[in-house]
Amino acid sequence: MTMTSSPVKIAASEAPDQPDSSPELEALYRGFEAELLVPLWTEIGDLMPAHPRSKALPHLWRWADLLPLAAESGRLVPVGRGGERRAIALANPGLGGRPFATPTLWAAIQYLNPGEDAPVHRHTQNAFRFVVEGEGVWTVVNGDPVAMRRGDFLPQAGWAWHGHQNATSEPMAWIDGLDIPFQYAVDASFFEFGPDAVDNTETPARSRSERLWGHPGLRPLTHLQPTPATPLLAYRWEHTDRALDDQLALEKEGVTATLGPGHAAVRFTNPTTGGDVMPTLRTEFHRLAPGTETATVSEVGSTVVQVFDGMGSVTVGEHSWSVERGDLFVVPSWQPLTVRSEGGLDLFRFSDTPVFEALNLNRRQEATR
Repeated sequence: MTMTSSPVKIAASEAPDQPDSSPELEALYRGFEAELLVPLWTEIGDLMPAHPRSKALPHLWRWADLLPLAAESGRLVPVGRGGERRAIALANPGLGGRPFATPTLWAAIQYLNPGEDAPVHRHTQNAFRFVVEGEGVWTVVNGDPVAMRRGDFLPQAGWAWHGHQNATSEPMAWIDGLDIPFQYAVDASFFEFGPDAVDNTETPARSRSERLWGHPGLRPLTHLQPTPATPLLAYRWEHTDRALDDQLALEKEGVTATLGPGHAAVRFTNPTTGGDVMPTLRTEFHRLAPGTETATVSEVGSTVVQVFDGMGSVTVGEHSWSVERGDLFVVPSWQPLTVRSEGGLDLFRFSDTPVFEALNLNRRQEATR
């Protein structure tokens, strides 16, 4: 092979587990470089560590800092073709400035002014919206308008046509979550433009998907086949709130209903399978009663958490923060997480766990107290 410069660079090392340096070894390494070859013995410590060593770092974004910047972008940046969305992504400080919260997860604050439309498009990336405050925007998924309100979780499977419209006189911000970094890394992404404005400007209280699928434990006999992602487009806050309250009430009655003392939690699921809402994303809601501290847990895969309500303290690896409503933080792979709250705390959480479970690479470790 003839090339003027090789991207492969191999340096001899004096480390005890490396071969003795010699002119012959240097010549061998130059030959490897010329043929684009890399010997395992120089790379094994990096490629096969004793445990995951994510390039992503634990990090906290303050909602009080994000929201004013999103509002200013609403004043300065139009929504339309090209940018498509007024979405501002969280960039993990360990990932070289890429717009990725973790190596597999995207999280962004999206902002829509009164009367604005975010144009229709579709992409293979699985997505959702979570609303920490406000209402007035309808997301229109395959022509079905879905109201967005505080506490609502709104999933949207990959390759579904979708746009947004703000039908009110007030701006609205919310959090977008997608598997963009994962699909980018494995070269699986497709994208397609749709109409410049949403194709249904109705503003119903309940979407068609909710009328068909939003009845606990009941399934339409016209839709008995499993689907890879949930067909239900809105998981309403009132149902999530009631489920968490009921778990804590049952715990007080002596019934096993919580993850740990004072720690209620639910997972959003696909009603056609009982599994995760989307093949690449797991979404959950956790409630800590006053005076609760969670177990310290390490998991393979990464997580993004948004504080929905309350105040508390969070420890991720060697980093600790106080958190309050709207704040977002990242838990990289295998970094231990502990959460505490004296007054009570509600957390929305999403992760890439389904990917690792599908590949039989998931692992979880709970520290002993």
